[in-house]
Amino acid sequence: MTTIKAAICRAFGEPLTIEDIHIADPGPGEIMVDLRACAICHSDISYAEGAWGGPLPAVYGHEAAGVVSRVGPGVESLRPGDHVVATLIRSCGTCHYCGRGSRVMCEEVFPLDEIGPLTAAGGERLVQSMRTGAFAEKIVVHESQAVAVPADMPFASACLLACGVITGYGAVANTAKVRQGQTVAVVGCGGVGLNSVQAAAIAGASTIVALDLSADKLEAARAFGATHAFNPANADTAAAIMALTENRGVDFVFVTVGAKAAFEGAFSYLTKNGAVVIVGMPPSGVFASYDPGTMAAWNQKILGSKMGEAVIAHDIPMLVEHYRAGRLKLDELVSARYPLDRINEAIAAVNEGKALRNVIVFG
Repeated sequence: MTTIKAAICRAFGEPLTIEDIHIADPGPGEIMVDLRACAICHSDISYAEGAWGGPLPAVYGHEAAGVVSRVGPGVESLRPGDHVVATLIRSCGTCHYCGRGSRVMCEEVFPLDEIGPLTAAGGERLVQSMRTGAFAEKIVVHESQAVAVPADMPFASACLLACGVITGYGAVANTAKVRQGQTVAVVGCGGVGLNSVQAAAIAGASTIVALDLSADKLEAARAFGATHAFNPANADTAAAIMALTENRGVDFVFVTVGAKAAFEGAFSYLTKNGAVVIVGMPPSGVFASYDPGTMAAWNQKILGSKMGEAVIAHDIPMLVEHYRAGRLKLDELVSARYPLDRINEAIAAVNEGKALRNVIVFG
């Protein structure tokens, strides 16, 4: 057992507290990672604000990168000294869903799911939120959650691959399988949405429409590959999209925010045979409505996309290659870096719309 510092949520909607806690040694199939960077995802903020409930006290944080410091018995894929990206995707590789290529839906219950590795200094059990608990100096995760990356890759950029990049990129490449010449709209141009934009550009989409209420984020979307950018508050976005597509609409609408209006408005941008891809997650209890008659008559679809349906052992190395070749922007996603003791300041900046991805750096 090792003593580390972590940021703990003890009450929804309240600032996180920085405390000394204990982390257990890695067990069979598990690794310990000394973290160097952890990005703040909006999912962490939603959990900390109570949007999805869950037990407390908890350590959030799940976009992590660092160096493997210890490995448990039976670990074969990684060794101490490896630089890794650590994700929340924990998979057995053999269950019903893993056997069908859907590692994000793995149904195995792991020892870490039953008893997490974190305890407070006084012995109180802490929740390892999203199977990572990376607002901390170290994490213990199953080896299936981590992938080695080149040692010369900046940690602040690498950590983004753990969630925001694979979620946004994978929604385009894995869920929708966008092909060259198809047309796309992306609703929301934060850290996830910009990765949907650049995935569509890499796939060769002919029209990529970015929609956001922030002028800065629309400007960023153009830099990431959007061919057009509109603020729904200042333009009739449905009319603008129809004008760009010979009055047909786009093939895919990627909704990367968790707002009810965004889900419902997406269908006004969609062509016949098109699909709305739900990437963002609203708070519990939020429901959207749609016209099933029109969907059936026009052969339209709704596709859910969890974590971009990533198979991290394949997708993360592929994304690293895109990054090293200059095709994938990662450095540009990092808005600012903060030490752990300023995490509440970093979260506030994200909530105020001032950041794409703020990153907590260690050491």
